[in-house]
Amino acid sequence: MMAGILHTIVFHRALGLVRPKDVDLELFEITYVQCGDVELEKKIDEKIEQFVSWVEKHPNKKSQICVSFYEVKSKQPSWFTNKTERLYWEQWYLNLNVTQQPKPHSGKSHHSKVVLDPGESASEYRSSRRAALEASLREVLFQIIKFVNEKKDHVPPISEGVLYFPYEITIPSFPRTLCFSSSFGA
Repeated sequence: MMAGILHTIVFHRALGLVRPKDVDLELFEITYVQCGDVELEKKIDEKIEQFVSWVEKHPNKKSQICVSFYEVKSKQPSWFTNKTERLYWEQWYLNLNVTQQPKPHSGKSHHSKVVLDPGESASEYRSSRRAALEASLREVLFQIIKFVNEKKDHVPPISEGVLYFPYEITIPSFPRTLCFSSSFGA
């Protein structure tokens, strides 16, 4: 799910030439588009792995991932430094609530002698949960596409020789100094 969301954001903010690549999700009847850049896919996958690792250490906690696009501008040089600064022009905050699946129960109740068929109720629960997640993901992807098509005025013009703007993906509990940033497609 997260790969679909991250790739959709990055794809729709790619300002240069990309080789679109359709990706079908395994769990849902949803297809999303990637930029077709192997390095970009690898780096997004690394961020997802970091996030999964964080979730495993902090189960059932709400978290936030931030995807930021920025320009790099040179600051006024001083005697000993020639610094650059990041001017963020768009940030996507993804609020996530990852919950662990409840453990299946034996079907026996401490308050009753009735034994339920745990397979049937668990199957129904998984099916309804999957349908809800699919609908939610579909809605998020449509919201992303709607936003990027409507909100373009804040996107800075591309400078000569620059095909893509740099971006970074920030994961919970990873300090900003460790967050991944890249100029994709460069």
